[in-house]
Amino acid sequence: MLDSIHTPDDLRKCSLQDLPDLSHQLRQFLLESISTSGGHFSASLGVVELTIALHYVFNTPDDDLVWDVGHQAYAHKVLTGRKDQLHTIRQKGGLSGFPKRSESEYDSFGVGHSSTSISAALGMALAAKQKNEDKQAIAIIGDGAMTAGMAYEALNHAGDVEADLLVILNDNDMSISPNVGGLRKYLTQLLSGRFYSTFRESSKKMLSPLPSLARLAKLTEEHMKGMVLPGTLFEEMGFKYYGPIDGHNVDELVTILKNIKEIKGPRILHVVTKKGKGYSPAEADPCSYHGVPSFNLKTGIIKSTSPSTPTYTQVFGQWLCDMAEQDERLIGITPAMREGSGLVEFSERFPDRYYDVAIAEQHAVTLAAGMACNGLKPVVAIYSSFLQRAYDQLLHDVAIQNLPVVFAIDRAGLVGPDGATHSGNYDISFLRCLPNMTLMTPADENECRQMLYTAFMQDTPVAVRYPRGKGIGIEPDSTMEAIEIGKAISLRQSSKQDKTGIAILLFGSLLSTAKQVANELDTTLINMRFVKPIDTTMLQEVAKQHSLIVTLEDNAIMGGAGSAVNEYYHDIGINIPIINLGVPDEYIPHAEREDQLDACGLSPEKIIQKISLRYSVNR
Repeated sequence: MLDSIHTPDDLRKCSLQDLPDLSHQLRQFLLESISTSGGHFSASLGVVELTIALHYVFNTPDDDLVWDVGHQAYAHKVLTGRKDQLHTIRQKGGLSGFPKRSESEYDSFGVGHSSTSISAALGMALAAKQKNEDKQAIAIIGDGAMTAGMAYEALNHAGDVEADLLVILNDNDMSISPNVGGLRKYLTQLLSGRFYSTFRESSKKMLSPLPSLARLAKLTEEHMKGMVLPGTLFEEMGFKYYGPIDGHNVDELVTILKNIKEIKGPRILHVVTKKGKGYSPAEADPCSYHGVPSFNLKTGIIKSTSPSTPTYTQVFGQWLCDMAEQDERLIGITPAMREGSGLVEFSERFPDRYYDVAIAEQHAVTLAAGMACNGLKPVVAIYSSFLQRAYDQLLHDVAIQNLPVVFAIDRAGLVGPDGATHSGNYDISFLRCLPNMTLMTPADENECRQMLYTAFMQDTPVAVRYPRGKGIGIEPDSTMEAIEIGKAISLRQSSKQDKTGIAILLFGSLLSTAKQVANELDTTLINMRFVKPIDTTMLQEVAKQHSLIVTLEDNAIMGGAGSAVNEYYHDIGINIPIINLGVPDEYIPHAEREDQLDACGLSPEKIIQKISLRYSVNR
């Protein structure tokens, strides 16, 4: 049956009795496809029935489905004409791992970060109202994403403007308990039915001339529903609440969605699902199966026990524990990324000094500022692209007050298969312009450890940015020693001593590439280490001894570290040819990190080619 469905129109030709079997086929296809290609696994398995029901009931693509975050949208991609391409997901030239407007007309909104769906769907609902269009806007948001303030801002606004908006709250953090069935199931069907909705609206009109009775009726209704339904909060915000219902019962989903579709105004349907549904290892450990490489379905993911080069994330995690042993003022803070940011061991060893604030990046930063005001030393572990959400708090609450908060910025630079939404290409640009901020860019694992220590020892805001994945194989020292602030180091000197040589100024993790280029072209290689404060003494010396300067960074060229070099030379009147190498002014599509670097001209071969062309012209 699945092979005959190429669009939701085909799906809507199926009978209701066909949908359970179709759900089984779709889940099996996802299991086989994702285990072969890798990708977002647990979340996609958990919403199979919900995805089928949504496309079955609503007239997509005219009706707008907005998937929050989007890692659960694989089933949606299959049902909207992309089944034969799913094996290419997150690969160069293949499907995006998230909904993407340029990829399909069924992808109403491009996503990647959490908690945007309600705002976007509300905007679509209000646009339809403005244009007098008869169409539906549906936001599908997980219970985790509902922890972000932006979701509540949107709920508050939607209730105020009484928009025709449906929010599907996908609650996958709890098992389906008995109270989902029986009375609660009956009440949900009753409350979403035409009779109750008509009776409710008629009662409002009848009682409106009698405010005291109208108020009494409303209080009675809320009291009765509050005893059996957990939706009082949403009702108070102006939403009609329905649920919770079993998100794996496709028949029930279709019935209730058809009822709710006919109701006007803001509505919330509470759906209970299970992450990893249909694959027992993923059901038991949905976190490990959230994003997976290819693996054998029979054996599951086999975690390697052999020693390997540590990732930068692991270097940070080890440093955090070591530093916490030395200084009881250290506090670890993360916005819902304990595993991804390397805080698992810290959270277990120092639970009283660990704070996971959920998906609330703004709160995480200002929480750290408050702690710093009262003598603690907070470390905010955060992805580069997530820090973008807390920029105002970083500027207003930390930098202006010059508070000693350490920002451990993971996933800096290009991140590979997650693509443009998660690339950390802009943190150098938006951090270096802030007064009081110190910004470090380690070139290897040991330097990362020592820079984190150096950052912690300061009484001002400091950020240390490091990339996703493994370093170059430098074993971090067990000891920790502070680095002189703003001090670059020379790693290689060109043999040319007559001011005809080239100097490469490295900012960050592309050390292996820089060494290869330097050896090939016989250039000087400087590890700048600091973007701010930049080593102006080193910059003056380099300009005196070379005829061409090349800056190299894994960040946007515009406003990046190379721009800092350009600005300094311009300010002091030094006129020397400079090549700024980094991420160009465009969003880099998803691919393996090495492919992305090559697309940006940051592979050794392309750097050598560009320098050789410019150098021959200069000579």
